[in-house]
Amino acid sequence: MRYAALLLPALFLALFLYAAIRRVRLYDCFTAGVKEAVPLALSLFPYLAAILMLSELFERSGLSAALIRALAPLFSCLGIPKEIAGLVLVKPFSGSGATALLSEIFSAYGAESYIARCAAVVYGSSETVFYLSAVYFAGSKKNPAKPVVISLISNFFSTILGCLLCKIM
Repeated sequence: MRYAALLLPALFLALFLYAAIRRVRLYDCFTAGVKEAVPLALSLFPYLAAILMLSELFERSGLSAALIRALAPLFSCLGIPKEIAGLVLVKPFSGSGATALLSEIFSAYGAESYIARCAAVVYGSSETVFYLSAVYFAGSKKNPAKPVVISLISNFFSTILGCLLCKIM
């Protein structure tokens, strides 16, 4: 573990030495890259703000809780514990919300329980689809509908398979 902590500083040192040997003006290259990043960050901001506001609105409006109650029986039939239904629904919208739910599940059921193992697998095998699609498609003129739908479907199937594997193991 001690060697892993030295990996990043060693990588930076190697980069600086390589730049010195090649006589590259490292600071000038860095500032040129930063200049290109500012317009990108400005173009991403409206999309990220919209996703963050919509995910908070989804939670605070009660729609999230109503959807969890409605889908819990279906999830149970598919092998997904009803106790993690909230995590399954929140994860595509909010990583921090999913982390909070995962922590609550660990506290309520214990980290070694079947429900906690399923929650950990769901948390680790799924992604914040809407946040990532906002980042990836912000500057693109392509329609993100198909990739988002495919990502949501694959997240859902990974959840079913993950819970099945937790039950088997």
